[in-house]
Amino acid sequence: MSRWRPASPKSSPYITAPGYRRLETELKALWERRADVTQHLAAAAAEGDRSENAEYLYRKKELRGIDRRIRYLQKRLPLLTVVDQVPRQADRVFFGAWVTLEDAAGAETTYRIVGADEIDTQQGWISVDAPLARALLKKAIDDEVSVATPGGLARWFVVDVRYGEE
Repeated sequence: MSRWRPASPKSSPYITAPGYRRLETELKALWERRADVTQHLAAAAAEGDRSENAEYLYRKKELRGIDRRIRYLQKRLPLLTVVDQVPRQADRVFFGAWVTLEDAAGAETTYRIVGADEIDTQQGWISVDAPLARALLKKAIDDEVSVATPGGLARWFVVDVRYGEE
């Protein structure tokens, strides 16, 4: 049995303006943190035997994680397209929209469709690549949306569509 797995599909290159600024800020903060970690790593390396030096091993692991994230952000940021304009059809669901859905029981849920790099389920931000977001695209108020879920087919009605920061 092999360990080969097909590459995951590339995520959409779209991002909101505040999301792009957050990634740029994160990249700058990582470079500053990297300098601090490098100083601590040098101090730990100077203590002698590195094979049993927990501080040295911890700092090497931390530095690898920082470098991995920096490398990802440096490759990803140039590929992103910032979407900061409201679409011409503001009554329909497109990237950046706040969408309020109502289920059969009458419970309302609000989601914001954002880029893959700014997902936050606590705030209700879902990726434009998510099945629900794909089903919502180009829908208008009073349209029905159906999405296949592990628990069966889920249905919602679009109650509200709006744009802008909340």
